[in-house]
Amino acid sequence: MNFRAFRIHNDANGYRAGIEEMRVDELSPGEVLVKAAYSSVNYKDALAGTGKGKILRRFPLNAGIDVAGYVAASTDPAFKEGDAVLCTGCGLSETRDGGYAEYVRLESKWAIPLPAGLSLRESMVIGTAGFTAALALYRMQQNGQTPELGPIVVTGATGGVGMLAIDILTCAGYSAHAITGKADQFDFLIGLGAKQCISRKELFWSQRPLETARWAGAIDNVGGDMLAGLSRVIEPCGNIAICGNAGGIELATTVMPFIIRGLSLLGIASAGTARSIRDDIWQHLADDWKPRNLDRIETKEAGFDELEPVFAKMLAGESFGRTLVRFG
Repeated sequence: MNFRAFRIHNDANGYRAGIEEMRVDELSPGEVLVKAAYSSVNYKDALAGTGKGKILRRFPLNAGIDVAGYVAASTDPAFKEGDAVLCTGCGLSETRDGGYAEYVRLESKWAIPLPAGLSLRESMVIGTAGFTAALALYRMQQNGQTPELGPIVVTGATGGVGMLAIDILTCAGYSAHAITGKADQFDFLIGLGAKQCISRKELFWSQRPLETARWAGAIDNVGGDMLAGLSRVIEPCGNIAICGNAGGIELATTVMPFIIRGLSLLGIASAGTARSIRDDIWQHLADDWKPRNLDRIETKEAGFDELEPVFAKMLAGESFGRTLVRFG
């Protein structure tokens, strides 16, 4: 059977990506063949699809770190034809063919049965971005974070992870504050549940090792100077969950927030999350942490043959919200 895929090559002819036809028997091995219904666009997808970042570890591969669809065939009795499943990360578009294809083959250990309470479409508006935000809260709660300790601030709040983090935190009973460089979107963020919005351009971090504490914790998508500044203003025993590096990979801080206030930095690496934790988080996302504003957070829908301009806009820092990728 032939189908179309957004495939990435890197060989003697250079780095290139685009729609091409391939056969099912050319896909990466796995027990579950899925007919794709939806995917999504994440920052890693934009890096991989343009060659601006070293995401793929082998070539050629189909792009796309997310996918949701229906089982077309399975050699694992746990999955039958017609079952709705999803997968985020787990090597997609890194070590194996990803979700930007009409058919995707998954290892059954990473295929998640669609939880009751979520549609396939909703699962991909959430996608890796929402899973990352939920994993950040999951890790923070494991480390003692509770709503009673005070507000959680979210940086990069108008990106996919940021918007979903605000929505998820609000659903979980937390007071969410937002930091963004897009002050014209304050009303939008308040509509998602943010109790306070702060312009990144008006923030000033002094260079003292500790400042007056402002938040009980943070979900940081920025890194760099933003993360260094946050480390000085988090309440004692608070947590900062680090999800991204849009502001740089360097971290210039001191040990004082850690040995005086007991600050914890939690690294959030969603791609390799253990299956048992994945199951827990997706159950939360279908139930008590289910974002209430998915229709607003999904700001664009594109066919998988319309991805290149989406990548360019994302890498230029001009994207807003989540882009859903449709098939068929």
